[in-house]
Amino acid sequence: MTVRPTDEIDTSRPNPARMYDWYLGGKDNYPVDQEMGRQMLALDPRVPVMARVNRAFMHRATRWLAEHGVRQFLDIGTGIPTEPNLHQVAQGIAPDARVVYCDNDPIVPVHAAALLRGTPEGVTEYLQADVREPDAIIECARQVIDFDRPVALSLVALLHFVPDEDGAHELVGDLMSQLPTGSYLMMTHATADFTPEQSATAVEKLTAAGITLALRSRTGFARFFDGLDLVEPGVAVLDKWHPELGDPVPGQDDGVIPGYAAVGRKP
Repeated sequence: MTVRPTDEIDTSRPNPARMYDWYLGGKDNYPVDQEMGRQMLALDPRVPVMARVNRAFMHRATRWLAEHGVRQFLDIGTGIPTEPNLHQVAQGIAPDARVVYCDNDPIVPVHAAALLRGTPEGVTEYLQADVREPDAIIECARQVIDFDRPVALSLVALLHFVPDEDGAHELVGDLMSQLPTGSYLMMTHATADFTPEQSATAVEKLTAAGITLALRSRTGFARFFDGLDLVEPGVAVLDKWHPELGDPVPGQDDGVIPGYAAVGRKP
């Protein structure tokens, strides 16, 4: 499934997905990603902990959704696979779950085989597209997902790379408007609310390297859920959203995690 052809992998400048992979201990990254990653660690040594906490939220939220009857997932901004992947969590609870992964990073399709190893009862598929192409994503995802039944839209650690001038809130509204009643939005987002000075320096360094980072406040993050019914506890710091659904990440209690998470249901 593709919306557009895969672009050539650019190893001349850092890439958020490859940096994230490096934070998680992966090997699908390049010296330029590692160097920028080290600069981020110099600002806050807990960046790898934050990456793992973000991943742990995805596992817990997927588990919660599957346990509450959701059987279809559209994950935009998938990134480089790190096990367990979303489909492994969902299909571990509901073997018939259908999952469509979507990313615009040309390195991700290289690992599509790992993304597509699902259960025989379910369906796991990958499409190459950008979140800025919501209509194209939905149209292509229809090959796998039944949009007459609830869908969980996953936007994990993605929208802080989409600035307001690119219509970040409108993009989410457009995607959710095409999902039926009973669908969910699960989302995480980095913030500068707790670390303003370090965050300002991080934004400056990433911008100079060609990476846009829009660190929204709690209010700005909550706006993505306008019109949705928030699942308790509502907007929360990443590790505080239903912690009972997973194991704690080592180091997560060594200060506040500068990111928000929430799950909301479309009424």
